[in-house]
Amino acid sequence: MAKEELLRVENLKKYFSTHSGMLHAVDDVSFSLAKGETLGVVGESGCGKSTLGRTIIRLHEPTGGKIFFRGEDITDADKKRMKELRRDMQIIFQDPFASLNPRMTVSQTIEESLLIQGLFSRRDKEGLRKRVHELMDLVGLSERLVNSYPHELDGGRRQRIGIARVLALNPEFIVCDEPVSALDVSIQAQILNLMQDLQDSFGFSYLFITHDLSVVKHLSNEIMVMYLGKMVEKCSTADLFRNPRHPYTKALLSAIPVPDPDFHADRILLEGEISSPIDPPAGCRFAARCRYATDRCRQGDIPLREVEPGHFVACVLD
Repeated sequence: MAKEELLRVENLKKYFSTHSGMLHAVDDVSFSLAKGETLGVVGESGCGKSTLGRTIIRLHEPTGGKIFFRGEDITDADKKRMKELRRDMQIIFQDPFASLNPRMTVSQTIEESLLIQGLFSRRDKEGLRKRVHELMDLVGLSERLVNSYPHELDGGRRQRIGIARVLALNPEFIVCDEPVSALDVSIQAQILNLMQDLQDSFGFSYLFITHDLSVVKHLSNEIMVMYLGKMVEKCSTADLFRNPRHPYTKALLSAIPVPDPDFHADRILLEGEISSPIDPPAGCRFAARCRYATDRCRQGDIPLREVEPGHFVACVLD
């Protein structure tokens, strides 16, 4: 039985005007996300992952395309409607130190969204205090930290504050914008396990953005691979690791470190210049670095094709 669709994105585009021309950060991306599932979005820095997530929740205004949330077209929703939708669409930012107000304590940070959305009144001090302590306990923060400031805490605790702030509104959809990349490796697993436990408990849908395939392997139901603003491959997580089809995906997978000194993998080393995202040339944007590229790869857009059930690839060689 198919799960109920929560989010659908159709031909989404986000361009930025620069002195050198139009930067194609997100270019004609389409996908859907079911309730309670996770779509991992991977690719190297600058491929448009974060811009995609921020455009979906309208922190960036889309240049083109459509965004549907629970069947409602929110592409052109006004500020009043978007404020209402903020209860259901939230984001966990990459750098918890930069995303937290240094002048606000832990309790003030968590309270802020509750007050802005009118879920509590400032006069209800006891109700606010109780709710803040519930949220802190939910994300593994000790009550003794309630009056602490961000600079007094380590990265893992700061990210837990960011997660508690998001949970305060009980959203259905959360954009996770590289939520562990700024943390020590020893802390990353704790935060990832927390996010998995929260999803199991509350049924959140995640758009999990990362440059690290190994991070999303155990979290995602599906994975979408992006390169210079384009989706180049999308399929179930199991299929991607079992049978990657796009040359760029194969290169990413070959770069995953294996903690075994006796294991020797054949690394795929990419050569050539990265194409510019500013007024990009026709054809596959990966062609300049692909060992298999032909003239056909450089002539016109390469559409996504379903090469096997549920497995989509933008490559003429497949």
